[in-house]
This record gives sequence, C-alpha cells and structure tokens, in this order.
Amino acid sequence: MNKLEADVIVVELVLFCPFYEDDMWKLSPMNVANNINGIGKMQRTEVYTLKHPELLAIEDAMVRKIVTELKDFDNVYYEICNEPYFGGVTLQWQQHIAETIVKTETSFKAKHLIAQNIANKFAKITNPNPHVSIFNFHYAKPPTAVAENYGLNKVIGDDETGFAGSEPKAYRLEGWDFILAGGAVYDNLDYSFTVGHEDGTAKINAPGGGGATLHKQLKILKDFINGFDFVRMKPDDSVIKGGVPEKATARALVQVGRAYAIYVNGGNKADLVVELPAGTYRAEWVNTKTGKTDKEETLEHSGGHRTLSSPQYSDDIALRILLEK
Repeated sequence: MNKLEADVIVVELVLFCPFYEDDMWKLSPMNVANNINGIGKMQRTEVYTLKHPELLAIEDAMVRKIVTELKDFDNVYYEICNEPYFGGVTLQWQQHIAETIVKTETSFKAKHLIAQNIANKFAKITNPNPHVSIFNFHYAKPPTAVAENYGLNKVIGDDETGFAGSEPKAYRLEGWDFILAGGAVYDNLDYSFTVGHEDGTAKINAPGGGGATLHKQLKILKDFINGFDFVRMKPDDSVIKGGVPEKATARALVQVGRAYAIYVNGGNKADLVVELPAGTYRAEWVNTKTGKTDKEETLEHSGGHRTLSSPQYSDDIALRILLEK
C-alpha cells in the first residue's frame, strides 16, 4: 500500500510509559543522575506516583505543554500511560494526570478524549475514572474485555497486538472478533512501518504483524462496519440459534429488525440459523480476505428462525443482513 487510505488519521498520543527494568530508569532524564536539577532521586517504581512533588510538577508541566500545543487538533486523543500495570504506576497518579489534562483544556475551552490502559487480555473495570472515555486493553483475544465492560457505555479498545507470528491471519481474526463483539478501537501494532519505510513496506522482523496484505484486510473490516449505521447496533449473539461450525465462534452486532453484522471465526462452511422478525432482507456473505461478496440472496421472511448457508470459505467469513422493506 503506497498511501494510507483513510478518511481521517486518528492519533493516540501516549504521554507516559513505565520503566520495566532498572536499566531503563538509569537512562532516563528524570533520573537524578542525568539532570542538573537534583530531581529524580527515587526507585523506578515511584516515578509515576504522587510521592515526589518536585518530579510530579515536571510531569504536569510536560502534559500541559503537549495538551496546549495540540489543542486545535481534533484527531488526537491522549492515553495516560502505556501498560501502567507494570512498574509501580498508581491509579491515583493516573487520576491526577487525567485531571491535569482536563484542567488545562478547560482554560482554553478545548476537549479531547482521554484513554486509560487497563490490562493485558481482560479485566473487569470497577470505579471507572469519570474523565476517561476510552478503556484500552492489550492482546484482547478472545474479546472478553468487551463483554465484561460493555455496560460502562464507554469505548473499549484493543490497542496492542503481537506474539502470534508475522502472517496476517491471526491479526485479521483478532480484529474482526473484537469489533464484532462490540469493541470500538482496534489499534494493532504494525511492524511494517519503520524509519525509511514510512509507507508500511518494511520486512517484518519483530514479534508481530503488518504489511500490505494485513492493511488491505483491515480496510475490508473497516468498510464492512461502515456499511452499517453501527452506532445504533449492539452485540447480541443470541440471534444466532445454531449452525455454527464445530470449534468455530460466531458474533453478532444487531439493530433488531433492521441490521445484522455477523462474523464466523473458524470452519469452512456455515449453515447459520438466525432469528429475524418478519420482513424482506438482503443477505450478503463477505470474503474477509478480498472484500468481495461471495454469495447474496433476498429473503422474504415471515418471522422466526431462518437458515442462511454460507459459501465455502477458509478460516473466517462475514455476513451482512439488511432490511429492505
């Protein structure tokens, strides 16, 4: 892909990252050994806490400067800290940084979304920070994090992937599963973008995926979802009454009686039994690797269960059902 095909490029700007090891802290300008201010005499596990007011003031100043400089960019949102569940980062400190962002933006009447990284894989969010609009998870497969936290009525994101080889399949499946489960952000790590290969053509030599094939396949996911009025839909797998291939899963986003987005992960042939109200529907089986409609039909349906048989496929397939009248 020679150019990024997107209506808007959305930037997640991560403000902080924990020091995973002592050697990382030894290199930091916040460490007292590396500055002339006498600030930063502490262990790495106390850097992102409220224990050291002088360092906290420096952190606050940096946040205020970044937020002020980016106040006019409406395609940016801020993540407080990458993987704060490592390195001693406290919830109180994260709350403080979120408040610093809000107070700074209030002074010039701007507002950007704030994200908080919750956990690897999944966790149940309790006492959510009211300033946070996006709750991020890493390696969120299966998408249990969505089901556990969907009731918060907040954006749930899967914003780090990897360690599943370099081929696109694993990351395509993870993205489709997450979004069709009701997730709102799939922000995969992409190792094909490097210095000198800003067009995403670098050879993958890292614990993750990327490259032109994956880019095209994720665009198919994007186009599929944008083919619905998705903000009116919600996850409801109960509309699928049977016919899921053995060892496969099926997920559904639904606007009852109007729109159904269904994703089958696994198998090579599905005979899905779907519960639909009476109406005339258009059903299209979408190839997740090419974007083409491999099978389509018009349904004159009197209500109740309806069996929809897929074409042959490999690995996964998507089904679009829209009310015609």
